[in-house]
Amino acid sequence: MVSWLIFITKKYVYEKIKIILTKIIRLHPILMHHQTPPLQSSKIWDEPVRPPEKNKHGDTTSLPTIYRSPQRLLIRLKQSIESGVARLLNQPDPNRPVPVTVLTGFLGAGKTTLIVNLMKDLPNEYRVAWLKNEFGNTAVDSELAADNNIATVKEMLQGCICHVLIGQLGTALDEMLATHPDRIIIETSGSAAPAPIVWEIRKHPQLTVDGIITVIDAVNFPGYRDKSYTAKIQAQYTDLILINKHEDIPEKDLDAVLDDVYELNPDAPKIKTSRGHISPSIVFGLDSRLFETTASVKEEETHVEKEHQHNEVDLLEIKFEQAFSRTKLQTILESFPKEHFYRIKGLLLVDGKPYILNWAFGSLQLIPLHRKLQESKIIFMGIQLGSFQKQIAETFTVAHHNLLYTPAGHHHDHEQKNHAHESA
Repeated sequence: MVSWLIFITKKYVYEKIKIILTKIIRLHPILMHHQTPPLQSSKIWDEPVRPPEKNKHGDTTSLPTIYRSPQRLLIRLKQSIESGVARLLNQPDPNRPVPVTVLTGFLGAGKTTLIVNLMKDLPNEYRVAWLKNEFGNTAVDSELAADNNIATVKEMLQGCICHVLIGQLGTALDEMLATHPDRIIIETSGSAAPAPIVWEIRKHPQLTVDGIITVIDAVNFPGYRDKSYTAKIQAQYTDLILINKHEDIPEKDLDAVLDDVYELNPDAPKIKTSRGHISPSIVFGLDSRLFETTASVKEEETHVEKEHQHNEVDLLEIKFEQAFSRTKLQTILESFPKEHFYRIKGLLLVDGKPYILNWAFGSLQLIPLHRKLQESKIIFMGIQLGSFQKQIAETFTVAHHNLLYTPAGHHHDHEQKNHAHESA
């Protein structure tokens, strides 16, 4: 009870001080009118005032007067008080920019797995807000929020945030900031170009771009490099390249992949992951200098089609009631050729327990879901999936109205109003 009263008192005092300072700042031109110094006052100096220096006779020499903006001083005082009160209340500093890490990579490269593993290596008190951009209408990874130290997970669906949903990105970031995260991680869709996303972050006064990271799927990179132009863009414009799944290919094949990657980007560091794991000390603290000017953004954008995300993959989404054993599910998924099925994600019952399904180019991952499953649903992503509709409907006992097929180039045909799914 006493601690609660102390908390309320601190909060009340803090709000009163903030109101008073805000009024002073608004009135400062009137209050400071008679103190306005001559011409130099129009310049704001941020370096500390130097003390008077002594000349050879021991006398102090007068230095040029450094005038400071009264408004700037009052704002700094207000921010100092806000930061101090936040520390007293054990809350995040409202005046510290929140670092943002942007993770790019083609469909199935292992971005989601890498982020989930990264969460496990962070301190329990370190809170991450995770913004995911996915194709289609099916939200899956927001279910992971309850199982990790994640402030919130938001999934932006039915379009690519680099162009189609770029207007909604600022609002989504504001909503994430409201959860007081220590960091925001943006996981882009498989065909996203980084420049517009990074520029939107740089425009936000409460955010700073910490790093742009590209995940390369060593197993499948030779195949999708030539099919997806944005996969090349992602490798070219990045601060760090993570080589994922390298353990699954011979050394000579890995050398060929690295040769391709170095050809696209000879300068960015390349680091191998360890079965989808990477240390936070490697991927955090990069202090990115990419896309700091509109000219650099335009340079990247001249190579990217605005409708690129609609031209690269088919989508097939289903809802069903059937449950599976792990063995049967594995057999079913292996019947879908990986040349056509790049990525399969969903929520379903396996051996009577709820799981998040993650299937990428023939590799199965099941993540336990520690909550009751409301409905089973799967989204398939790949090419020429129309010829597999009948097989999928029969395998999963799906009624026609619970199957939605969207061929590449027609993603807008089935779009409803763009929305984001959120789990806090």
